[in-house]
Amino acid sequence: MKRKKKGNLAMKAGLLIIAFFLLVAIFAPVIAPYDPNEMSIGYLPPSKDHLLGTNDVGQDIFSEMVYGTRVSLYVGVFAAFIVTGVGTVLALISGYFGGMADKIITAITNVAMAVPGLPLTVLLVAYLEPGKWSLIIAISITAWTGTLRILRSRVQQISEMPFIKIERTLGVSPVVILFKHILPNVKDIILTRGALAVSSAMVTEASLSFLGLGNITEKSWGGVLHYAFFRNSIMKNQFWWYLPPIICICIAVLGFMLVGYYGQLKKG
Repeated sequence: MKRKKKGNLAMKAGLLIIAFFLLVAIFAPVIAPYDPNEMSIGYLPPSKDHLLGTNDVGQDIFSEMVYGTRVSLYVGVFAAFIVTGVGTVLALISGYFGGMADKIITAITNVAMAVPGLPLTVLLVAYLEPGKWSLIIAISITAWTGTLRILRSRVQQISEMPFIKIERTLGVSPVVILFKHILPNVKDIILTRGALAVSSAMVTEASLSFLGLGNITEKSWGGVLHYAFFRNSIMKNQFWWYLPPIICICIAVLGFMLVGYYGQLKKG
């Protein structure tokens, strides 16, 4: 009972964190006191006019962080949607139909898992046009295997249950069985895996932007961190520049991790 109560509290905390960042992303033009691309004088420490100071070209860091929430969440959510969707469809086909379809999908999955994910993602982003969707596509191509493997085993278990065998014997269409009986029984796993995929995608996006592979025309937390390190903010002790994106990335990822992990724990 205590474990369940702690799990519920953790999920609520995660949902509150996610809701907070979603509201920041939606109302960014209202919350940000300045245009994040507006330039003025150079470095300024935190003050009542600039809550997090300014960067080397005089851009307000707080406004950058507020608008950066949009890009970071956008990439994380859409990449997770694609990853979870691809993993779910392939898991349903592989787990339910078995046979040659299962062998082919399993072989492709094994090959994909053998390839190092981050180096491949870096190569894909480097050769694609700069932008959010390049990041989303690159992340999606390398991150769907974990969702597929977990869902596939569950779909196989459900497919062997008596009520599914009866449906097959009665000649019910596989599409009906998949969407009416199997999919509802794995929706909790899909949702929790989706939440975990968002956190993973956000970390990857921040890593790629930090390496300078993001879109320089759009503000993101990883992009802010990239310029902070590029301009030696640590050596200059400009903590107001490099700490905020690190803290925001950690808290946002924690929110999605709490929802995903305790969602799986509750299901288990």
